[in-house]
Amino acid sequence: MEQFRRRCRAFFDTLWPAEEKTLVFGEGKTDHPPIMLIGEAPGEQETLQGRPFVGKAGKNLDGFLQVVGLNREDIYISNVVKVRPTKVSPKGSVSNRPPNQEELALFTPYLYEEIMLVQPGMIVTLGNVALKALLGKDAVIGAYHGRVTETTVQGQGFRVFPLYHPASIIYNRSLTEVYQQDLERLKTVI
Repeated sequence: MEQFRRRCRAFFDTLWPAEEKTLVFGEGKTDHPPIMLIGEAPGEQETLQGRPFVGKAGKNLDGFLQVVGLNREDIYISNVVKVRPTKVSPKGSVSNRPPNQEELALFTPYLYEEIMLVQPGMIVTLGNVALKALLGKDAVIGAYHGRVTETTVQGQGFRVFPLYHPASIIYNRSLTEVYQQDLERLKTVI
């Protein structure tokens, strides 16, 4: 895993030599964890702390882990894109934005390599970006959430359980019940 991280750093440092882009790598159990959680990209807190899912969405993720009876140390948590995608408002404030096609094209092959290194029992995608990275651009979370599907990464089959992104229930409280039901289903399949 350390060799993988060094290669990522070496490649991405050459892409943005004038900018300081903090790469936020996955963390947790790297040898056959029961699940690998994949989100879209780090946010502000993740970039500051150098760890995935430690901001507001991370608090929701901790609740999710309690429901399914797992600890962060027992699973592997990562993102499709390893740098924080940002936008600047007209007033000059910096905020998160979804990863663009260029970022997804650059980082997705590294995600596949990471999956192959970790060899999870199941992949849990969090939101549309991670879902599309594994199932294709036409996949949408509304059609796939809460059920097991299959995908192939570098010729190897993996079970995938799509969930809404933990941040989605911050912005759309009506998803809370659906999210809880999906977590209960996940608990029965892991």
